[in-house]
Amino acid sequence: MSASPSASSRGSRTGVWLIGARGSVATTVVAGCAAMTAGLHPPTGMVTETPDFTGTGLPALSSLVFGGHDTVDCPLPKRAEALAAGGVLPHGLPAAVGAELAAADREIRPGGPLPGDTRDEETLIAAFAANITDFARRSGAERTVVVNVASTEPAPTGDALPASSLYAAAALRAGCPYVNFTPSTGLHHPALSAPAAASGLPHAGRDGKTGQTLLRSVLGPMFTQRALAVRAWSGTNLLGGGDGAALADPAAAAAKNAGKERVLADTLGAPVEGEVHIDDVPALGDWKTAWDHIAFDGFLGARMILQTTWQGCDSALAAPLVLDLARLVARAHEKGLTGPLGELGFYFKDPVGDGPSSLAEQYTVLKRFAGRLADEADTDPAPDAAAEAAPAVDERGARR
Repeated sequence: MSASPSASSRGSRTGVWLIGARGSVATTVVAGCAAMTAGLHPPTGMVTETPDFTGTGLPALSSLVFGGHDTVDCPLPKRAEALAAGGVLPHGLPAAVGAELAAADREIRPGGPLPGDTRDEETLIAAFAANITDFARRSGAERTVVVNVASTEPAPTGDALPASSLYAAAALRAGCPYVNFTPSTGLHHPALSAPAAASGLPHAGRDGKTGQTLLRSVLGPMFTQRALAVRAWSGTNLLGGGDGAALADPAAAAAKNAGKERVLADTLGAPVEGEVHIDDVPALGDWKTAWDHIAFDGFLGARMILQTTWQGCDSALAAPLVLDLARLVARAHEKGLTGPLGELGFYFKDPVGDGPSSLAEQYTVLKRFAGRLADEADTDPAPDAAAEAAPAVDERGARR
């Protein structure tokens, strides 16, 4: 059942600007949206296509147009063919949606900073923001949501803005809502706190919850609610592809693991013994295996063990969530909501704003948020609202 578009959204377009636009997740997002729009595949994994979101006024999947930034030059159709060869995309799908992939690829612009790039922060932010606003103008998008799906970067040191924060600042400058689906810094950089607050734009993140941590956010509350004492919780991730290569860097892996450990501490009430290890196994490609070993005590001190194994394709798990988030944040922007959207914590390991850590509680909050979006869903905005210019912002995204 499709979430119905609002009156103001019917016939309009919504831009989705992907950071890391030629990566596996972004390619799966574009190909998947085209496949669902054409009726080739059902919207499996898309929460916003379930009955709880009917009538929320979300933009239709058919209204989404894609562009983005990337530092690689492999065209989306070729990337999609590689994903199909690896079993990530269905055989024949890249050819079936080739026109849509090619159209999105034409809207991808060089990212940065590239090796040897001499441009300063202001020049990079201005260039990225101009790319986004030009895309919105050419595509006729009424609003554009910027979504970071690039590979994980190490935590920054010093005052310089890392690449993820340069893109986030560009989103603010372009007047666009922002979603950080990665554990990278993005809007979390201290230099962007004030500009983000002053922008009046909704934003969400960070680090999409797709596999091991999704399971942890279900199992952690189970132990707490049944008064079972967890003694240790250890885990291992085996993965390949771009994420595997990026997370081979200990600093990047540490940024990734912080969210996994935080979910356990929040749901169990305190940190527990154990670590998560991430191993790069290039032969696995875009597939990953996550294994957890949980030691816990039962009645009269009986010592017990629970082991879980999660095997899945990260791109196929992430893509429907990215589409959900783009639609939800676009609708929040249309409704005039501002600041961190803590109600979207259901989708993240390390959510912005306040909210519960249990998946069941997060879903209850998400459904209430859907109700807020549905209020007056068929009421047209003021006649000049769509034409209102984005606010002027300073070099790091703040209003002037």
